[in-house]
Amino acid sequence: MSLPPGSTIGIIGGGQLGRMSAMAAARLGYRVHIFTPEANSPASQVAAATTMADYTDHAALTAFAAAVDVVTFEFENIPAASLQILTNLKPVHPSAEILAISQDRLVEKDFLNKAGAPTAPYAAVETDADLAAAIEKLGLPAVLKTTRLGYDGKGQAMLRTTEDTAAAFAALSPKPLVLEGFVNFACEISVIIARSADGSIASFDPVENRHKHHILDLTLAPAPLPLGLLAEATKLGRLIAQALNLVGLLAVEMFVTADGALLINEIAPRPHNSGHWTMDACPASQFEMHIRAVAGLPLPPATRHADAVMKNLVGPDDMADWPLILATPGLIAHHYGKAEARLGRKMGHVNRLFPKGSLPGEFGIEAALKYK
Repeated sequence: MSLPPGSTIGIIGGGQLGRMSAMAAARLGYRVHIFTPEANSPASQVAAATTMADYTDHAALTAFAAAVDVVTFEFENIPAASLQILTNLKPVHPSAEILAISQDRLVEKDFLNKAGAPTAPYAAVETDADLAAAIEKLGLPAVLKTTRLGYDGKGQAMLRTTEDTAAAFAALSPKPLVLEGFVNFACEISVIIARSADGSIASFDPVENRHKHHILDLTLAPAPLPLGLLAEATKLGRLIAQALNLVGLLAVEMFVTADGALLINEIAPRPHNSGHWTMDACPASQFEMHIRAVAGLPLPPATRHADAVMKNLVGPDDMADWPLILATPGLIAHHYGKAEARLGRKMGHVNRLFPKGSLPGEFGIEAALKYK
């Protein structure tokens, strides 16, 4: 059953993904209530109401649930117990079970492999002896990662020789860790899937993601790869969404190996940085799809009317050029409302559209994004 206009959608988290979700919800006639510990959060600036409290505040969570009709979230680092409190009081989409899977790299990889979605080889690491055994099994180079709380390259270390292991093991916490076999990949792609409670699925075209300093820099839509490979990526994304019994939005990041195989890197049950191009290149953006799925509205086809490139605006350097960006024809600018442009902090993004089927090559992309 769909939520009628005027209903309130509760969003856990006050970041830019919550902000853009709230803006999409307002266009569909919904009010949004944000729950965040952060004062003047990006999402709160555009929401109808905000509860500012710690994620573990039982009383605040209970009062928040009473004020909303359905609950969703915009990032994964929410205590499982807190989401369970909300689940006992109001519908929560995606579910607490899906959140728990995405919060733990080991649990996530086990789930993906069981569902028939391939990943890089991996092994759990709790002790020095475990690490030695994992290296013996997987070889070097390999990547040692925390199982929880890692993002944008944080919580991981590249192991190239056995001399790297002791320092990396000591530095990474909490334990257990996971060692992943090194993937010789040609590129990284992602696919974003929306799924309703009735099992309806809409999937956006797979895109290529390019990183700088472990932070997403560019997304190319569609990914300039063979159609058969893109179809297989979409098939894998849909498979995972169905295996999770997802209600909401799911981003699936994948490696394309040097020999053309696909390996799942990780999943995120929420709107995703690599889907920001959909805001300007699609009739219904990833944020609208997320709200539609959570609210029980029909899902339109996830079509695009243009090719697109998205570029993140990160930290003080990129934001120093904000006036130039606004003055450059063809650049569609999105600001996240963050006051402090810290090093490595995502402050906004720009989208550049191209006629469908005419995504340019490397020099064309560089020229199209030029604002200096």
